[in-house]
Amino acid sequence: MKPVKSGIDSISKYLRSKKEIGRRKIGLLVDGPNILRKEFDVNLEEIRDVLKDYGNIKIGRVFLNQYASDKLVEAIENHGLEPIICSSDVDVRLAVEGMELVHNPNIDTLAIVTRDADFKPLLNKANEHGKETIIFGVEPGFSTALKNSADYVILMKKDKMSSYDDSDGVGSGEGGVDAAEYQDSIYEGSVDKTCVEKT
Repeated sequence: MKPVKSGIDSISKYLRSKKEIGRRKIGLLVDGPNILRKEFDVNLEEIRDVLKDYGNIKIGRVFLNQYASDKLVEAIENHGLEPIICSSDVDVRLAVEGMELVHNPNIDTLAIVTRDADFKPLLNKANEHGKETIIFGVEPGFSTALKNSADYVILMKKDKMSSYDDSDGVGSGEGGVDAAEYQDSIYEGSVDKTCVEKT
């Protein structure tokens, strides 16, 4: 088993090898209720580190529902990201903000952290407007349609490093959101990642 740091290093090296001359200007959007759950143990700092090797994060927002704890909001702020508390549907607010980034000339790469297929149209629109797209996700429930819409897919896994392969079609399910399961997350622990360029 490879150490966690070497996994992050290999992903960072891969993304650096794929970038064009100059730094990419990245807009990062995180679907909090869908991805910041205890069972996934997602570490926002590692996501930021991977993206920082690829470009500059110009906008970083984490969308949360009204049940998010003060501790979670503080942890997000401590990672240099902006928490957005939504009184209604988080997906709608994230999609609207995503469309603003698609039309923002100061952003050339859209990175979304989610498992939710609802954001496939957003990725498609970003690609239509010449934006590069990166999707971070976890199993189970990582939408195959979402994976196939992004330029780059980064699958985050706990405890081990493995190659990502969606040829078996796994990952098309959708999961419900339980605010109680993620509201106390403070991003401790490690998550290994594997990055594969979409073919």
